[in-house]
Amino acid sequence: MNSALTIAKFGGTSVANYQAMSACASIIAQQSDTRVVVVSASAGVTNHLVSLCHDELDTDQINSVINAISDIQYAIEKHLPQSETRTSALEALLTELTLLAKQPSLRTNDMLKEQVLSMGERMSSLLFTDVLKAHNVAAEVFDVKQVLRTDSNFGAASPDLEQIKTLSQAHLAPKIVTHVQVTQGFVGADEQGRTTTLGRGGSDFTAALLAEALGAQLCQIWTDVIGVYTTDPRITDKARPLPELSFEEAAEMATFGAKVLHPATMEPALRQDIKVFVGSSKEPEKGGTIIVRDCDVEPPYRAITRRKEQVMVTVKTPKMMYAQGFLAKVFEIIAKHELSVDLVTTSEISVSFTLDNPPNSVAERLNRETIIELQDICDVTVERGFDLITVVGNNMQTSVGVSSKILSAVSDYQLRMICFGANPHNMSFLVQEQHSDEIVKQLHRVLFE
Repeated sequence: MNSALTIAKFGGTSVANYQAMSACASIIAQQSDTRVVVVSASAGVTNHLVSLCHDELDTDQINSVINAISDIQYAIEKHLPQSETRTSALEALLTELTLLAKQPSLRTNDMLKEQVLSMGERMSSLLFTDVLKAHNVAAEVFDVKQVLRTDSNFGAASPDLEQIKTLSQAHLAPKIVTHVQVTQGFVGADEQGRTTTLGRGGSDFTAALLAEALGAQLCQIWTDVIGVYTTDPRITDKARPLPELSFEEAAEMATFGAKVLHPATMEPALRQDIKVFVGSSKEPEKGGTIIVRDCDVEPPYRAITRRKEQVMVTVKTPKMMYAQGFLAKVFEIIAKHELSVDLVTTSEISVSFTLDNPPNSVAERLNRETIIELQDICDVTVERGFDLITVVGNNMQTSVGVSSKILSAVSDYQLRMICFGANPHNMSFLVQEQHSDEIVKQLHRVLFE
């Protein structure tokens, strides 16, 4: 492990405009150990790019979306010292985006979509490099596709860890000696060099993968909040930042809806024991949350998370009673489509499970395909309008009174599914989306206030 190497990642709000980028550059200027910077697209840009990929737009509407993107980027660029090289590079990216956006096959061609979705990070990394230079930091842009090798599962690509390490040591490690390398989060390339993406929010994952590949001791995730909170502070103003988390707690929180972290971020950190810091780029002096293998204190309740837009699927067949192999067939279909199931309950003749179903996502499309295939072997009922609430903590299934305290706090609400006991770090349940704010507030009052 390189004890003098930090990888820093800045999210969309941290690179939203020149003022935000300038605050980030000040952080890097004060940290000589930070040699690789991973950036997201400027806030709002990815939503515009998703619209180009998924919405039926006429030429005028496409031009309008691209103008909105260029306005965000040029509003940053106008504050920088004049540079023909940078200006022409930005113009070239916007021209490339325009050509891609007007391809008739864009909405049905996953490879084209990936190229479009990568444009935000390509533009923000170009601009942030020059913001760093304006703060007297020797910096240059690095194309992450040189090192971040993935499979060809467009929209949710899986990284090739060995290749990433080999390529990073060959192409990235020598460059960090003289210049801070500014690179793109969320983006990768397959063996054929075709652009891939790691899924929405994948910039955190990129930073952790590069930290692992380069043997860094610390991975910083800079965002717009002061660390990881006991729950989403937008739900209750009583939420408070946590000084520390274990890898296991952070992984559970990320998996079950904590937006501050990407679920896969903890995997590389856990493999190589890389500390992860989460803090606010707007208020770095206020500290943040440090995530480590073992915490000094491991309480039964640490945080409450919520994941919206859940679908409950119930599969039922009279043949299921005493039938062997039915469950195996159901989960074989789910596995084939590479979907993640969080909660599962079974009875003699039916099985219910939850699927994450964010709109305009790969998961939404795969959910539809999965349900069609399941209908060939059984009756399928699909219910929508649910949120998944999870209490994250430690030794929950062996601590006396933990489950009863949680359940008594939500006794006035209808719970559709409950999952408890399979994991020492969480208790999850499905609730109607119109009640989820109230339920999170009530749980927070009982457990933390």
